[in-house]
Amino acid sequence: MLLERYFETDLAQASYLIASTDAGRAIVVDPRRDVQGYLDLAAKHGVSITDVTETHIHADYLSGTRELAAATGATIHVSGHGGADWSYGYDAHLLHDGDEIALGEVRLRALHTPGHTPEHLSFLVTDGGVADEPGYLLSGDFIFAGDLGRPDLLDEVAGGEDTREDSARTMFASLRDRFVTLPDHLQVFPGHGAGSACGKSLGAVPSTSVGYEKRFAWWAPFVAAGDEDGFVAQLLGGQPEAHAYFARMKRQNRDGPAVRGAVEPLAELDPADVASALAAGSAVLLDTRSLEEVHSGAVIGALTVPATASRSTYAAWTFDPEREDTSVILLARDGDQAQELRDNLLRVGIDAVAGYVTALGDLPGFVPETVAPADLEGHRHDLVLDVRGRDEHADGAVPGSQQLHGGRALWELEELPEGGRIVVYCQSGLRAGVVSSALRRAGYDIVELEGSYAGWSRWADAAGTEAAETEAAGVGTTTEAAAGAEDVVDAR
Repeated sequence: MLLERYFETDLAQASYLIASTDAGRAIVVDPRRDVQGYLDLAAKHGVSITDVTETHIHADYLSGTRELAAATGATIHVSGHGGADWSYGYDAHLLHDGDEIALGEVRLRALHTPGHTPEHLSFLVTDGGVADEPGYLLSGDFIFAGDLGRPDLLDEVAGGEDTREDSARTMFASLRDRFVTLPDHLQVFPGHGAGSACGKSLGAVPSTSVGYEKRFAWWAPFVAAGDEDGFVAQLLGGQPEAHAYFARMKRQNRDGPAVRGAVEPLAELDPADVASALAAGSAVLLDTRSLEEVHSGAVIGALTVPATASRSTYAAWTFDPEREDTSVILLARDGDQAQELRDNLLRVGIDAVAGYVTALGDLPGFVPETVAPADLEGHRHDLVLDVRGRDEHADGAVPGSQQLHGGRALWELEELPEGGRIVVYCQSGLRAGVVSSALRRAGYDIVELEGSYAGWSRWADAAGTEAAETEAAGVGTTTEAAAGAEDVVDAR
């Protein structure tokens, strides 16, 4: 048996290729939409992808299940446990609890593990060439290393009404009745790692075991004690805000993502043609340079999405293909980077990438306005906006600031003053730069706080220290003066 983890750092997402090398057959579990890597992996090992499946209807990225099936002719297998609201809307073989997919001596058995989502499946994997019992569990977004999939996304992004507590209790039942009854030796391979928004505090290790999680995971004492209420309170407490684009991912993944098929290499565009498209409003430039470079000069109306580890997420914060049909043009270092960035956009359903440029040239530009922390109080503004998460804001914030998560800003513009001047900050400045570009494009008067909260904190600490030293020096001078006066009196 072959089991390969295929990890994508941008979304901290893991997919898996499992194969019987004897039978020459492979299945891919939870594929992403840019599928060439799976085709290359299968070719490397001399196997054919004959089946494709997924653990659940994903919220954080667009599934590649249909894309991979179209490229290979593989049979699609999906959960049949979604009920009226979360059943798949395209043709596929439906899996129910206990159903098996056989690849020669390798078998995957579906295990219904609801809680994160109603239809969620995990897969028990048996290598029949060496054992007659499962040795591995692909846990999707049910079990992570040290954490669990969040049960609140139907409320947050899919219009569910007060479903989070019921989902949390369903998660408790899945742990109690399913997971902890499994053999301790089973290796567990989750669908996400550290950095994913699908849980609170995911571990960075690529795998864990049933026995380890039963002994050391935060939830284990609650399940062992049968403390369902305590578990629910702990699981639901402190969950981060869901990105607004998750709602689009859920709908598209349920109904069936569009199949792109083979894509042509991106073309480098003529700067004059790009300038015309930007002026006409038929295209938007995605600026992938560093924030420092953007602050030295940017293109009017461009979206700032630095080519960092979270570029897919940040692109989805700034551009909603459901609300506009504008083409996207990439500002990239070269053609290779442009191709890579297009793959990042495909993962979040931004398909209309028209090409790329490698320099700003004569594109209409401006210098984004910033304000230093020392000048903030006297700077004209109507709102100081913190685009970090609510927990970050609660841990410390610029006095008087309003919190609105960067992943929700474009979808909650009613929270912002119309026609007002907004100073935007995050922790280090990156998220603020991304959100600021989107808000400028939406017509808002935006100023970025230099150094963001980290810079403001350093300034406030230094200013506090200086004030304390000044006060102490003032007290000393007064004391010395008083002492001198007393000396004079004594002399008299």
